[in-house]
Amino acid sequence: MPTRYEIRLAGSGGQGLILAGTILAEAAGIYDGKFVCQTQSYGPEARGGASKAEVVISDAEIDYPKAIQPDVLLAMNQKSLDAFISELKPGGLLLVDADLVTEFPASRSVALPFTRIARNLGKTMVANIVALGALARLTGLVSVQGLTAAVQARAPRGAEELNQRALAAGVAAAQGINSQDQPAGKTEATGPG
Repeated sequence: MPTRYEIRLAGSGGQGLILAGTILAEAAGIYDGKFVCQTQSYGPEARGGASKAEVVISDAEIDYPKAIQPDVLLAMNQKSLDAFISELKPGGLLLVDADLVTEFPASRSVALPFTRIARNLGKTMVANIVALGALARLTGLVSVQGLTAAVQARAPRGAEELNQRALAAGVAAAQGINSQDQPAGKTEATGPG
């Protein structure tokens, strides 16, 4: 049976989750050589409305492009967590921004301060890239090398170095947390800064 992994990235418009989904899909497909599909949706508001991206990664052709029951849910705010937590696969990984999500279930949860880490780097707008670094480190669904190349290719001109530092900070924040070995219960790490 082919292995299929579904990742949902959810938050508010302006948090860069559509871009994060594109980067994750490109890392998996272009740089890691996997089959991948990325979909996205967002509210009518350019900033502040609901936003989500879904990425399906597989070692075989993908016959359905949307996440049915995500293996990983990245929630960048409380409203998104509340909207999508019921769809997370039992035993799936819940990754939340500890700065913006205060109430989350105890099972298989990892809370990292993505926004705070990004602020300490100089721009809160790279919290999405910090989160991608942590996601890659925790799941192994994409290689850090592939993600590094995808971030470099998508970073706005003049912001390449900041985005690479954000990615490295996310990987570092997740260092020492093995999501597969976590007992049931919340795991909160503070990360750098």
